Amino acid sequence: MKKLIGRAEEQSILRKAEQSDDAELISVVGRRRVGKTFLVRTFFNKKIEFEITGIQSGTLEEQFDNFKNRLNFHLKPTIPYSRPKSWMEAFQMLILHFDNVKFTDKVVLFFDEFPWMSTKRSGFLKAFGLFWNSWANQQNIIIVICGSAASWMIQKVVRDKGGLHNRITRRIHLYPFSLFETQQFLNSRSVKLAPYHIIQLYMITGGIPHYLKEIEPGKSATQNIDRICFSKTGLLKEEFNLLYPALFENPENHLKIVRLLANHRGGLTRKDIIEKLKLPNGGTTTKIIEDLEISGFITPFYSFGKSKKKNRFILTDEYSVFYLKFIENKRQEGKGTWEKLSQSQSYKSWSGFAFENICLKHIPQLKKALGISGVYTEASVYRTKGNDEMPGTQIDLILDRNDHVINLIEIKFYNTEFVLNNEYAEKLRRKMMIFQTMEKVKKQLFWTFITTFGILPNQHAISTISNDIEMSVFFEEV
Repeated sequence: MKKLIGRAEEQSILRKAEQSDDAELISVVGRRRVGKTFLVRTFFNKKIEFEITGIQSGTLEEQFDNFKNRLNFHLKPTIPYSRPKSWMEAFQMLILHFDNVKFTDKVVLFFDEFPWMSTKRSGFLKAFGLFWNSWANQQNIIIVICGSAASWMIQKVVRDKGGLHNRITRRIHLYPFSLFETQQFLNSRSVKLAPYHIIQLYMITGGIPHYLKEIEPGKSATQNIDRICFSKTGLLKEEFNLLYPALFENPENHLKIVRLLANHRGGLTRKDIIEKLKLPNGGTTTKIIEDLEISGFITPFYSFGKSKKKNRFILTDEYSVFYLKFIENKRQEGKGTWEKLSQSQSYKSWSGFAFENICLKHIPQLKKALGISGVYTEASVYRTKGNDEMPGTQIDLILDRNDHVINLIEIKFYNTEFVLNNEYAEKLRRKMMIFQTMEKVKKQLFWTFITTFGILPNQHAISTISNDIEMSVFFEEV
């Protein structure tokens, strides 16, 4: 039996559902390839009495045929079931079967890729709602509904105002692995790599388990990236073209926003996105941005001292950034491609931003390293254009703490210890002065440096940097 890596919180939710005395309706959402199906199948294992997966872009007739086939496979009736004529009839078939079977323990019905079953004007959601409200919620049963189209699941099911309103008993939003979980996962597959190599792989895979399965033991990060991204049969060479259509019905504008943000690594406000792409300033655009946010492709970051309208949306899906930067429209292919590309200036620029992304996603580990896990903290980014009196500046990350301290954080991805010279130290002092003056802050300011291998101790580092954080802290469990 395959072993679940990480997912401690999610397993706890499923365990509580298993042990409760009530019927349970659990929604599991998360982007494509993140491991939703594996989680449900592995946790419940032999308790799943019925499982069906929706057919992407399937017709209503194809969905009915699929339902009939899964009924006959799982339930093994004496007389095989015929294709149902409606979803009402389909769910009635399930009710009639399970009404005649008595189980001592809770049984599980698993509806995977739930949104794909809900074809237009099919009445699927209405029939499913009736199935739950009129029968399932009175049984010793767990129903799990799962979907890669995370925004659809939340809008149509979790926030439903009809038959499924407030019917979801437990929710799981499955996210990519953290660095800690990624290292655990690779170790479980006999892939023994140092943190520096794992971070390089994370910059491309973003902790997506299905992508990490492609990593082969005994090979460096560079060799693995060559094979999975630049060989003719590499999984990630064409994955981008499948990713967005699998999640969004009409992904054209979603892709426009992704491509735009890929070229603005510091992020853009909603207003900036609308103006640059000439999108309508209304609910349709709001929904598209929300789709991308819920699905984990973009992340809104609070801009220090600004209102929510000034939040900057950053493309934080590592694979999408990498694909658009290095794979799409590139002629390089085959062995040695990544080794050549990683010597380029564009690599240095990309790796810096990619490492920043990783740090932004591991704030709890950073707080633990700083000894402030119990202190309320607001994380933000900072960019100001300046004015006639003061030049503009940018700060990679800010931790505004409730104990009257602000950590100004500089992030550097480097292949050795970082050397802080006099010029760089002066630049940091100038940044702090501009920030303090422009924002009129009264709190104590500390410069914190996050690097791969730390800072070489010298007079400039000692006099300027309060906290020296190395990449190893991000592999801690929190």
